[in-house]
Amino acid sequence: MSTATQSAYLVTALCFILALKGLSSPKTARNGNLIGAFGAAIAVVVTVGQRHLGHRPLIIGAIVVGAVVAVPAARMVKMTAIPQMVALFNGVGGGAAMLVALDEYVRLHRLDSTAASIAVAFTAIVGSVSFTGSLITFAKLQELMTGRPILVPGAQFVTSLVGLGAVGCGIAAVAASSVPLLVICTALSLALGVLFVLPVGGADVPVVISLLNAFTGLTVAASGYVLDNTLLIVAGTLVGASGTMLTQLMAHAMGRPITGVLFGAFSGSSTAGSTAELTSSADRGVRSAGADDIAILLAYARKVAIVPGYGLAVAQAQHTCRELVDLLESRGVQVFYAIHPVAGRMPGHMNVLLAEANVPYEQLKEMDDANPEFSSTDVAVVVGANDVVNPAARDSVGSPIYGMPILNVDEATNVVFMKRSMRPGFAGIDNELLYHPKTTLFFGDAKDSLSKLVAAVKAL
Repeated sequence: MSTATQSAYLVTALCFILALKGLSSPKTARNGNLIGAFGAAIAVVVTVGQRHLGHRPLIIGAIVVGAVVAVPAARMVKMTAIPQMVALFNGVGGGAAMLVALDEYVRLHRLDSTAASIAVAFTAIVGSVSFTGSLITFAKLQELMTGRPILVPGAQFVTSLVGLGAVGCGIAAVAASSVPLLVICTALSLALGVLFVLPVGGADVPVVISLLNAFTGLTVAASGYVLDNTLLIVAGTLVGASGTMLTQLMAHAMGRPITGVLFGAFSGSSTAGSTAELTSSADRGVRSAGADDIAILLAYARKVAIVPGYGLAVAQAQHTCRELVDLLESRGVQVFYAIHPVAGRMPGHMNVLLAEANVPYEQLKEMDDANPEFSSTDVAVVVGANDVVNPAARDSVGSPIYGMPILNVDEATNVVFMKRSMRPGFAGIDNELLYHPKTTLFFGDAKDSLSKLVAAVKAL
């Protein structure tokens, strides 16, 4: 590798590090993303431009095909579908790294060192789990299959047997330098990825996406060792480390240990609620109101909190929401947005959504800063959120989401809950806040309901 190439790879590595730093704050996230993309572009151009590179037309053709598919997909994807797009792209990355390492092993049949052979086996196992596991998370989030936990007969035994078989075949493949054993190891690992994710359901799915993202990073780093490519090692390690930290933070934000997320369904502690629980509360009465009554409540309040959730993203109502907030502020009402760390489907989902509507960052309050404000808030408006405001997470010891930190909107003087229907949230459990005497429900599509509120406030 020439000095120029090594220098370019160093610049790329620095870009990736600066990108992660930029992505740590909504204020700098856009620039961080651009810096990361710039670094990746440098790496691709320098790699394709190397003299010793073979099959250059095929590689360039593959890049063109990938760009033709990815650019429209990324530009046209709805905000609500970002998590499943991330899951799909992440799975493709893990699968690609796995295939590259396997190709190197099959082509050379015996690598220069035992360490490189171990790296290939590791890549085969972890990359395969990331690939098929990400496909299952995509299917769950895209509602191509049920989002509830799925347990195959004898799930614990079958999953353990397949996992041990994959690891055993990987060890044997390294010891015997056997391509057939490595192929069997890969096949078992692909099955393990499916079995690994099927029992995960409800609000735990985004956490698993983050974990699988860390798996992909480790796979890329291991394939970089096989290919003797320092940049892949650095990039993969960054993704693996940041993905692991993000997974831990998400689990902490939900008040659940990682083991509970991954293996909760085996012990019956998954976040998905039972049908019996939902049926038991189906006939309970609630209080609802129309746009005119709620507009009066908002217009003459001193302090209002907006709590955005997945329903706001589904309706693409962020611009209408800001219009309402601007209108209330023009009347002297103090308004802030209360953001839960896992509102929506991924961390930062609400921050990005509101940034699209140019909501001032100063109006956003993260959970720890927002909770002390609710006791002095006249009206808390919940727009499409559910699980992140469910008091059961704080008060009901037997609830599947007990221990998950929530936004304490029930401490506000009044709560306006905007929902399309009485269906439960992503965790699949009922929300006692809906039946609280201080709660008023405003049924309808979030964008349509917010538009009605804007018109009603203007008419006052």
